[in-house]
Formats: sequence, C-alpha cells, structure tokens
Amino acid sequence: MKKKKLSIIFWALLCLIFFYFSFLSYAESPLSEGQAAYTVDIPKGASFHRIVELLEQTGLVKHKLLFYLLAVSQNAAGHIRAGEYELMVSMSPLEMLRKMVRGQIKGYPVTLPEDITMKEIVARLVTYKLVDKKDFMNLASDREFLASLNIEGANLEGYLYPDTYFLDRSMGAREIIKIMVGQFWKKVTPEMLARSEELGFTTREFITLASIIGKESGNKNEKHIISAVFHNRLKKGMKLQSDPTAVYNLNNFNGVIKKRHLQNNEPHNTYHINGLPPGPIANPGIDSLQAALYPAAVNYLYFVSQNDGTHFFSSSFTAHNEAVSRYQNKKEKEEDAIP
Repeated sequence: MKKKKLSIIFWALLCLIFFYFSFLSYAESPLSEGQAAYTVDIPKGASFHRIVELLEQTGLVKHKLLFYLLAVSQNAAGHIRAGEYELMVSMSPLEMLRKMVRGQIKGYPVTLPEDITMKEIVARLVTYKLVDKKDFMNLASDREFLASLNIEGANLEGYLYPDTYFLDRSMGAREIIKIMVGQFWKKVTPEMLARSEELGFTTREFITLASIIGKESGNKNEKHIISAVFHNRLKKGMKLQSDPTAVYNLNNFNGVIKKRHLQNNEPHNTYHINGLPPGPIANPGIDSLQAALYPAAVNYLYFVSQNDGTHFFSSSFTAHNEAVSRYQNKKEKEEDAIP
C-alpha cells in the first residue's frame, strides 16, 4: 500500500514537472516561424475573455487554456490596456502579454509641415484614422475648450504647432489637440508675447501676422523682410493685399491663385478688408513667428515673386509695377510656350 502511494506521488510529481516545463516552453516559444504581423485593436472596457477572442480570431492564441493560465500567473488578465497593437507571430505568448500590459500601442509618426491649415491637419489625421473629423472640428471651435488651452479666438487655427508627432489611435481628438497646442506654447515664450504687446499686437494678431508671413514665403531668409512690408503697410493704413488671405475660406481651391480670387468678399481677404484678418490663416512655424516680432529695418511696401522661391521687394508703386511686368509677364509667356 505504501509503495503504491509513493508510486502515485512519483507519477504525479513527474506529470507536474512535465506540465511545468511544457508550460514554460509554451510561454516563451515563438507562436510560429516567420515575420507575419497582425494588428489587434482592443476596445476600451473589453473583458479579458473578449481580448482572448480577438487574439484567437487572428491566430495569435492557439491554446486558450494555456493562455488563460499564463495571464493568471503574470497577473495580466485585468491589466491589459486598450489600444491598437502590432503583434508578430515571432513573439512568444509571454512577450505578447507583456506588450499589452505595458500599453506599447502602435504609434503613427505624423508630420505637420509649417504653414499647414487646420483643415489640412484634420484631413491628415483622418487618413491615419486617429480622429473623427466631426469631433475634431467641434472641439476646434468649442470656446470653453479653447479657453482651457489659453486660446483667445474663434478656433484652433494658428495654435496647432507644425512638428512631427508620434500619435496613436487611443488618444482621440481632445488629447491630440492638447499635445499640439502644448507644443505651440512651448515655442511661444513669455518674452515673445511681451514683444508682441510692445508692438501693439494682441497674441492672436501676432499669430495672424505670422501665419500670413509663413504663407507668403517658405524662404527663411526672406521672412523678416516680408514681415517689414506688412508692418510698414499697417503703419501707413494700407491694405495688406496678401494673396493667401484671399483663398483661405475657399473650399475647392486648387492651389493656383487667380485675379478673381482677390475680389472675393471674404472676411480674411486683405484685398477687401483693412488691417489684419480676424484670425490666422494657417499654423506658422518658429521662423514666421520670430519674423512677425522682428521685422527687418527696411522701407519696402511691395513684393512680387521672382518665380524661383524668392521675391523682389520695392519701396514705390512704380518700381513694383515694373517688377510685376518683368517677373509675372515672363512667367505668363513661359506658361503660354508650354505645348
């Protein structure tokens, strides 16, 4: 009887040892060979049972019982974070669990170039399925939300700082906006705001001017001169007559500014209104923001494109007309000559 009991204990221990090492092998071995990757989106509030079902549907869980035991042994069942994960078959079940518990969600690097508009930013974020367009646009004009971000004005235009952001689909529009506006306030220092006030501008007027400067030229070396032109025109009570302001509100603008666009009766069109527009027309970078605050010491009042990314500046209307005739007429002749 004693020998039989010892035999049972022996075989039980042997089975436990076998199961233990088999369990370790399962936990630490790759799911399969190869580099295939699967994207799994775990919804907020999903139960562990639902999470295992989602993983099973993609073939990432083949032994549910062992996976459950592994999750219990790692205290992971109630600690998996919602979000989108990129999981590879070369990973072990243990690596997969740890990645989800740590919340290593799949991210998307989103680059916003200088002088991009709010509508263009939304379109880019929607392409990556990072935000809902309607939700974003509602927040963009929510006065209470704007006030919480220290923004005075009707919307977010001008405050979404152009940069490269690493975003994920768990964030949502509110968090993404906070990140971009937070970057703006890191760049726009109290010293810059003090300089703006010294020039007689409100914060919104300063950003509006910077956005026009940015839209007029991507050439860093010209920005301070273009700024001087607008500063000089404002002092003389002249209309700014900035082409980009005339097309800001157009829905189907194809990128080519025509003379008819300059006649638009739009609130931002500086051919139509006096002074600055009611708000920014894009989201300026640091070079445009600095240029708005520190214009060059020149008396220019006009500029025209030289068709090579730079501009020709003039102090008199006569000189400006001569430059327009020289550069714009040349451009039109070259375009007419294209077969």
